[in-house]
Amino acid sequence: LSAGVCCCCAALRPRYKRLVDNIFPEDPKDGLVKADMEKLTFYAVSAPEKLDRIGAYLAERLSRDVVRHRYGYVLIAMEALDQLLMACHSQSIKPFVESFLHMVAKLLESGEPKLQVLGTNSFVKFANIEEDTPSYHRRYDFFVSRFSAMCHSCDHDPEIQTEIRIAGIRGIQGVVRKTVNDELRATIWEPQHMDKIVPSLLFNMQKIEDIDSRTGPPSSPTGGEKEENPAVLAENCFRELLGRATYGNMNNAVRPVFAHLDHHRLWDPNEFAVSCFKIIMYSIQAQYSHHVIQEILGHLDVRKRDSPRVRAGIIQVLLEAVAIAAKGSIGPTVLEVFNTLLKHLRISVDFELGDRRSSAGSAAFSTSSKESEERIVQNAIIQTIGFFGSNLPDYQRSEIMMFIMGKVPVLGTSQSLDTSHLGDLGTRRIQIMLLRSLLMVTSGYKATTITNALPPPFLDPLLSPSLMEDSELRQLVLEILHNLIDRHDNRAKLRGIRIIPDVSDLKIKRDKISRQDVSFMKKHGQQLYRHIYLGCKEEDNVQKNFELLFTSLALTTIELANEEVVIDLIRLAIALQDLAIINEDNLPMFNRCGVMALVAAYLNFLSQMIAVPAFCQHVSKVIETRSLEASYFLPETLFKDKCKLPKSLEKDEKNLFFLTNKIAESLGGSGYSVERLSVPYVPQVTDEDRLSRRKSIVDTVSIQVDILPGNNTEDKVDNTEEITFEALKKAIDNNGLEEQEKEKRRLVIEKFQKAPFEEIAAQCETKANLLHDRLAQILELTIRPPPSPSGTMTITAGHAHYQSVPVYEMKFPDLCVY
Repeated sequence: LSAGVCCCCAALRPRYKRLVDNIFPEDPKDGLVKADMEKLTFYAVSAPEKLDRIGAYLAERLSRDVVRHRYGYVLIAMEALDQLLMACHSQSIKPFVESFLHMVAKLLESGEPKLQVLGTNSFVKFANIEEDTPSYHRRYDFFVSRFSAMCHSCDHDPEIQTEIRIAGIRGIQGVVRKTVNDELRATIWEPQHMDKIVPSLLFNMQKIEDIDSRTGPPSSPTGGEKEENPAVLAENCFRELLGRATYGNMNNAVRPVFAHLDHHRLWDPNEFAVSCFKIIMYSIQAQYSHHVIQEILGHLDVRKRDSPRVRAGIIQVLLEAVAIAAKGSIGPTVLEVFNTLLKHLRISVDFELGDRRSSAGSAAFSTSSKESEERIVQNAIIQTIGFFGSNLPDYQRSEIMMFIMGKVPVLGTSQSLDTSHLGDLGTRRIQIMLLRSLLMVTSGYKATTITNALPPPFLDPLLSPSLMEDSELRQLVLEILHNLIDRHDNRAKLRGIRIIPDVSDLKIKRDKISRQDVSFMKKHGQQLYRHIYLGCKEEDNVQKNFELLFTSLALTTIELANEEVVIDLIRLAIALQDLAIINEDNLPMFNRCGVMALVAAYLNFLSQMIAVPAFCQHVSKVIETRSLEASYFLPETLFKDKCKLPKSLEKDEKNLFFLTNKIAESLGGSGYSVERLSVPYVPQVTDEDRLSRRKSIVDTVSIQVDILPGNNTEDKVDNTEEITFEALKKAIDNNGLEEQEKEKRRLVIEKFQKAPFEEIAAQCETKANLLHDRLAQILELTIRPPPSPSGTMTITAGHAHYQSVPVYEMKFPDLCVY
């Protein structure tokens, strides 16, 4: 009776339940009953409205089997679900999917690793199915959380741990693919999801052994490697995630990276951080690169109070990102990058000087270590600025050059970079680092004309530091000029100051001087000559300064010299020679010999470049004479370690000097206009002399210098003369005075007829400035504010004090007294 009752009850059960029950064998080891599975599939396809009930009943059986640990039947149920999911593509599959996802969630919640992997595999298969219509109510919050937790599995068995982590990564990859293909894909990019997905992937990527091998563009590992290595799988998932990011959700994908690196202290050392951002920059679309750069800059601002090594690590990451982004679209972040970096450069200098002041009484080791760490930050900033600028297009690079030059603090001018509180030492550090940055930006810059490379708004502030009393600053300015003037890569051939036996062996490249270059030299040539001349007068010049000055003269000859410029350069060289011989500035003997060696090396180069035989013969003869009698006037001898310097320079040894009349004769026969050679070169005076920290020409003239006895006795000339009747007779002889006046008038007329207009204007300006300075001094000494009965204010020790003057003690002018 009982058997019949059971048979009747079975017959009364719905058909879909009977079909579902039939796919389960008596022994789970036998696997899915394929014949009955085909019947169930046919029934589901024929009656799609029954899919939701089939799914619900399968979910009920699976839940019961999971609780009873009948894992064999669980495997069969999931296999049946997968086959039904792949076979049915209709509108009615939506309710079935809900049952399917519920069963997958049951498997993921179980503590059995095999069931978690089984649920993940089923979800991945589901993620690869393209649905016809979007699902507006389905969410994947649970799966994101669960798969992220699986990525951090810490199972005691390494194999099980790896298996679960791989399953978690593949689950995240499935969620990403499913939501991106869905029209409601924006939900996955919400911060609460990205804060779980991105750190889970980065956690597994940290386990990679060879970071450098995967920092380039996306690789294509083999299938076996992808399945067995969580790091490789996580990296590919991370690349895929970033590749699908759009304009609106890019920041949500990048910000969790910073949080992960901060939490795990991965900025120092920063190999993994650099690797992550290389992957990011190569994976995202090129037009979104500036978003990543903005995020790095913002994070640098947030961590500006951290240790120097952390800040240096972030800046290094920025350098790597900029290196990739500079080749494509940068967007509006070009000036923002430079502005932020310059701000942090000032902050770093401030920290360095603050540490030095605060630890003045502490151990020297700790102070030096802090300073060296801040130097690491500063060098990283300079490297980033230079690398970014050198990878920009020329039109942007010229703007960046102007931008950086505007930040260089110069005494007496206003800058947008505040260095007032840093003091002289801090200001000097900022100047040097900014000029080093500018040097890197100008490296490789090839302008069509020199006007584009050195526009007046850039040239004037660039040459201002060349007047500073700092040899390193002057060296940097000259090197920047070399980058901009040298358009044919000749600088390497001219490296080092020397007497070149045959210039033709250097194979110097040059083009015909363009009209624009000729116009530039007419307008700004005197400015260049002036800074070279004044640069030779500095007492702290070393060998490198003379080498760079020689290269400046040589490059000017190659790139910008026509016949008129050649004459000006020869006049400049002769003026430098006279500077060393007369020594009005009381230069040390090494500097005087250095200037003489510079003139010899340059005139040797110039004579061979213009190829005038008589000129070459005169220069060669003087050099040969020097090598025999005064080798310290030649660079090869002077710049040796132990070079014996002379005690004085004899003005009468004309065979050792380059003579103007000899040069004029040699060039005149070759068609050069040599009238201006007879006019001595006088440097132009500008306001830069007053703004600089060195004495200007005007100051040198107007300041009285007391020479102590015993100093520079070898250079003094004994001007004492015995006073006799004949001497007095000559002194009152009018004929001699008339001859002297005539000679002076002749020289003045000749100068105004032959000298360039720029020099005449410079001399007139010098006299006007001298008169103005004298008048200002007189007015300052003579004009005083009248005394007041209310008293005058004096400031002592920062406090104001008023000193009253009684009326009876006041002195009034006579016109006011009656």
